[in-house]
Amino acid sequence: MKLGYARVSTLDQSLELQKDALLKEGVELEYIYEEKVSGTKTDRPKLAELLSYARKGDQIVVYKLDRLSRSTKHLIELSEELETKGIELISIQDKIDTTTAMGNAIFRMLAVLSEMERDIISERTKAGLESARARGRKGGRPKMSKEQLDHAIDLYETKKYSIKDITEKTSVSKAKLYKELKERQAIL
Repeated sequence: MKLGYARVSTLDQSLELQKDALLKEGVELEYIYEEKVSGTKTDRPKLAELLSYARKGDQIVVYKLDRLSRSTKHLIELSEELETKGIELISIQDKIDTTTAMGNAIFRMLAVLSEMERDIISERTKAGLESARARGRKGGRPKMSKEQLDHAIDLYETKKYSIKDITEKTSVSKAKLYKELKERQAIL
């Protein structure tokens, strides 16, 4: 079965062009899932509904790939989900059809490029950390002095200050304050 997905970013935009193209591609009107929400949003109820409805052997048809997602990472995640479920993807304007060998190859190339991009970012991060360590920088959050923690605990125990006030006065994070309180109570 052919299922369609049409999306525009704002409420005042029209879905008609996409719907016409989906109908011409053989998607029946009642199987077109329409949404007016930004492509950068990951919470898209109609897309989620479509993905849960689609079954093995179905084809999801979109006008362009950017209607599914504006992020390569999200697009690759969607393609992996579709592949796992045995669902094909057709992008009319991009001329990608995973039911064909060429369309499948193009889509896989996108996945390879995305993975390479993640690897490059990881390599740069590691190199940056190594460089910083060579100059004597350790990275991570600065260690909290015992005096700072004691002062924060003292303020907490007076019951005169809110947690927000304590964190602002002492630079001890809320999480660190609660962790220290828990550790001290466990000792008692």
